[in-house]
Amino acid sequence: MRQIPRGIWVLLAANVVIALGYGLIAPALPAFARSFDVSFTAASAVVSAFAVMRLLFAPATGRLVTVFGERRIYLIGLLIVAGSTFACAFAQGYWQLLLFRAAGGVGSTMFTVSAMALLIRMSPGDIRGRVSGYFSAGFLIGSISGPLIGSALVQYGLRMPFVVYSIALVIASIVVATQLRDHGGRPDPSQAVTVGVLDFRAALRDSTYRAILSSNFVQGWSSMGVRVAVVPLFITDGLDEGAAMSGVALAVFAVGNVAAIVVAGRLSDTFGRRPVMLPGLAVAAVATGALGFAPNLALALALCLAAGIGSGLFAPTHQAALADVLGNRRQGGSALAAYGMSSDLGAVSGPIVVGFVADKAGFGPAFVLTGAVTAVAFVLWLLAAETAPAVVGAGPHLTEVERDTDG
Repeated sequence: MRQIPRGIWVLLAANVVIALGYGLIAPALPAFARSFDVSFTAASAVVSAFAVMRLLFAPATGRLVTVFGERRIYLIGLLIVAGSTFACAFAQGYWQLLLFRAAGGVGSTMFTVSAMALLIRMSPGDIRGRVSGYFSAGFLIGSISGPLIGSALVQYGLRMPFVVYSIALVIASIVVATQLRDHGGRPDPSQAVTVGVLDFRAALRDSTYRAILSSNFVQGWSSMGVRVAVVPLFITDGLDEGAAMSGVALAVFAVGNVAAIVVAGRLSDTFGRRPVMLPGLAVAAVATGALGFAPNLALALALCLAAGIGSGLFAPTHQAALADVLGNRRQGGSALAAYGMSSDLGAVSGPIVVGFVADKAGFGPAFVLTGAVTAVAFVLWLLAAETAPAVVGAGPHLTEVERDTDG
């Protein structure tokens, strides 16, 4: 198996810094908002504004990537987040903080979509799964360690984490600008660009792309949304455990996640995307659906571990499948932006819907709903076509419509 190109290592390192900083400000942001004497709802809105702006600006980002190129939009996005985060540190009122944090969401979606586009175009086909695994692991490691560092920085004031994160982003921007100068957006030379532009409407006709959207929606809904917002409530209110046990539950999920991510990429490169996706989705659906009925903490932690393993199997694998679908394209801006939007949509809607069900019907039905959402993605992946080069060959992936036309 070939080595990962140097340019990809640069992107992976920048991804760790970005994730680290995202976790860095997580402990400070709600408390900082509350320091302006606003309600809990208003403080939560500062957190939500970032995700909402990511979601709203994603379609425009896809067009910008197509027109100006991945590397340029990536760097602009990093600098926007750096500037907005630095501005947050000096916000003099609630509405300033809300505005600055929302602006960060615009930059975030710019560098997220661009980073994925760069990874797709620069990753050799036979190691796409491994690259996606490292990308997911780097984000997870950064998001786990970030809050620990942020909690330490808060001792020097609620504004300090924002200053540190903005400086780290500027450094990351300089590294990417200098080290990717000869690599930005250049596809692997062994894979000729033989297929034209794939926009969202054309991509949506492909069964694999539809399955990718569904599993990425599940990733946002379950792993990024419900896990963070509702699982801690189940531990404290449903099982009557202390708040510290909520952190343990999230850490146990992360342990399962990291353990699975380490092997998922390599397995999908060797055996195909579907043989890894399907077990991952099945395990995640069953473990999550059963979580709300756990009678004690021990079983709840075991189910969190299983759900983390399931998520770790499918998260990097559907990223690799997306690279299979778009890797030989000249551009995939709108199709790539929709991929990012699917996760954001799940992260925004999941906690609201599941929280509402938990209020009205209890934690059991609430987590069953999340398991059902995951099961829908499982069905779509059952119907999806295999895309891994090791299984189908090294040629460009064609959508079902293109295959019919070609035939």
